Amino acid sequence: MAVRLAVSAFIIAIASLTPVNAQDSKEAAKAVSNEDGKYFDADGVPTYNISPEGVVDWFTFSGYRRYHSDCHVCHGPDGVGSSYAPALAESLKKMDYGTFISIVAEGRKNVGGGKENVMPAFGDNKNVYCYMDDLYVYLRARAVGGMPRGRPPKREDKTEAAAEAERSCMEG
Repeated sequence: MAVRLAVSAFIIAIASLTPVNAQDSKEAAKAVSNEDGKYFDADGVPTYNISPEGVVDWFTFSGYRRYHSDCHVCHGPDGVGSSYAPALAESLKKMDYGTFISIVAEGRKNVGGGKENVMPAFGDNKNVYCYMDDLYVYLRARAVGGMPRGRPPKREDKTEAAAEAERSCMEG
């Protein structure tokens, strides 16, 4: 038993020395372009933008709202996790955009150590599906330390392009 605990502690210590993934840095998540209020990083991946005055972009604010509407029940407030589901603010440090979208849309089942974790598919739930980018940018901001816990105090206005995309998705 003591040997197993020592080996487990060693594995955890080695894992903590793993190089930081590109997703895990504020620099990689930095917004370099803006299309109708939606921000993108250098690789064209949706990202968050928070002004020096603390004004959060609309999509990050929307992601905060959607997360706390549909995801926090399992994944805990502000993406910090729970005894039921993992901390998404941690998961996104190592998860790319495509993987995130795929898991949210299709779900996932993990079985191991006598425990089964199931993430249901949300690809048919328009209250989630239509806002997957919003959820991603919110959790990305939380993952890289760009946004503290809690409701953002200030936000950009919703653009007409965002409103039209929402209408189109919800009606489609």
